[in-house]
Amino acid sequence: MAQTHDTRPSSDRRPAPGKPAPSAAVRRRGPDLLPYALVAPLAVFIVGLAIVPAIYALTQAFFRVQVLDPPTRFNGVDNFTALADNAALVKSMVNTAAYVGIGVTLSTVIGIAMAMAVQRKFAGRSLVIAAMILPWALPGVVEGIVWLGIWDANVGLFNSALTTVGLVDQYQVFLGANRWLTILLIEIVQVWQIAPLSALLVLASLQNIPGELYEAAALDGCTAWSRFRRITLPLVRPGVAVAMVQALILTLNIFDQPYVLNGAAETGASLTMQTYFISFQNLDFGQGYALSLVITVATLVASFAVVKLVYRRVEY
Repeated sequence: MAQTHDTRPSSDRRPAPGKPAPSAAVRRRGPDLLPYALVAPLAVFIVGLAIVPAIYALTQAFFRVQVLDPPTRFNGVDNFTALADNAALVKSMVNTAAYVGIGVTLSTVIGIAMAMAVQRKFAGRSLVIAAMILPWALPGVVEGIVWLGIWDANVGLFNSALTTVGLVDQYQVFLGANRWLTILLIEIVQVWQIAPLSALLVLASLQNIPGELYEAAALDGCTAWSRFRRITLPLVRPGVAVAMVQALILTLNIFDQPYVLNGAAETGASLTMQTYFISFQNLDFGQGYALSLVITVATLVASFAVVKLVYRRVEY
């Protein structure tokens, strides 16, 4: 049976009887605005909560802002020069550098070890991971209070354990007596908090490594250490880089743990604690804004340096 074809141009064709003609709205459908409408409240919230205060703090860092001595006026870089002459601030800068060095190193090493321990499936693995991330979920103030019961000079568990095994004959003062011991003990508390997050980040990279690489290396006679050094470490560098950056940010901005464990003592004071002291105790908000800007820039520069040194793109 022969088939006939409509050779008329599309402009002359008419819809079949009983079928409505396509409307212009259907033919010319505009952009879907619903996704933008749903995201708009969150975007406005982020701008209002983060970006606007950041811009305000950036501008106020170059003004003299003292509540007890108004008015506010522009003073250029005087706030920054005053910070450089602050002896307590210089000491806190050294303390913070020690916090960063200890915290980033310990959290990265412990995080890799924890990730390797839970890499393979075993009975109760989910429970172990859940218990592992519990310290990361706790607020820093809560952790400081918990560990205060461990380091306390009068009723601390650490002193009790030392006296029980006979290492000391009386309770010792650990926090505040020695500067470097105080920094180490405080940073151990923060490492206890941030190491689980480092472990999860490294574990995510470990899960992406093909098992065939380890099998081939074992067949070639590579030892466990050789497989770890030549396969695991190079291939988990993206996760390690992210873990080191998050540890760097948290240790560079440490506040809760030293403030709860050591109070306002200079032996363990950090830069963020000095921001609090300058702004809310001295009521010199101009210098407080300036110090916040310095900490922000230092965090960005240090994070970028870690990414450039550690991160490598991995292709399987």
